Amino acid sequence: MNIPIIYEDGEALVIDKPAGLPVDRPKRGGPALFDHIEQLKLGFQRPPVPVHRLDTDTSGCLLLARNPKALKRFNKAFEDRLVGKTYLAVIDFEPSESSGTIELSLSKISSAEKGWRMIAARKGKPAISHWELIETIGEGDKKRSLIRFRPETGRTHQLRVHALQGLGAPLLGDPVYGPVRGQNKGAPRTMLHAETISVKREGKNTIFAHAPFPADFERAGLSAPPAPALQEEA
Repeated sequence: MNIPIIYEDGEALVIDKPAGLPVDRPKRGGPALFDHIEQLKLGFQRPPVPVHRLDTDTSGCLLLARNPKALKRFNKAFEDRLVGKTYLAVIDFEPSESSGTIELSLSKISSAEKGWRMIAARKGKPAISHWELIETIGEGDKKRSLIRFRPETGRTHQLRVHALQGLGAPLLGDPVYGPVRGQNKGAPRTMLHAETISVKREGKNTIFAHAPFPADFERAGLSAPPAPALQEEA
């Protein structure tokens, strides 16, 4: 597997992570991003280190640090909310509004039957997602929408839960939080794509990367939108 590199400088790489490739090695074993680390050295002695995580099914922008000092600075940038991210998502539903903000705190629960998952909970960790409707196709009860999310926080499964409980429909293909009302069938994966990432750096240019529109989103009937402008970063 060739891992596309969409941004590179002396301290950072941004790759377009393929859907289906875990960032961390699964407990059951199998392929992971680590298998491609040698390819991603690009002549550097140290292997690059992922700064954050994407779910296995999620494609798109993943930031890697090329040295320990950069990793420390990028981690602090995440803590200080100096990292802007946008995601594209597909739902089989048309929201009643064209944009909005979802504020639902999240908490982790676990059961022997269903395993672990996140739920909206008053005493959970604060989670905020801004969203806009990009496109809706179809008619009647067969509508499908492309949503752009701009998360203000980075909780586990945040966009997946916010789509379900904030917009009223799960992400297409999500095996944990859907299907509901007959939705969510016929997708090869959870349809979530890390579209852009931007990282402010003191004394240096802002990192900005845009991952191409996924082919399986096109096969779902949706069209690639223009990339959001850099000034829209969080």
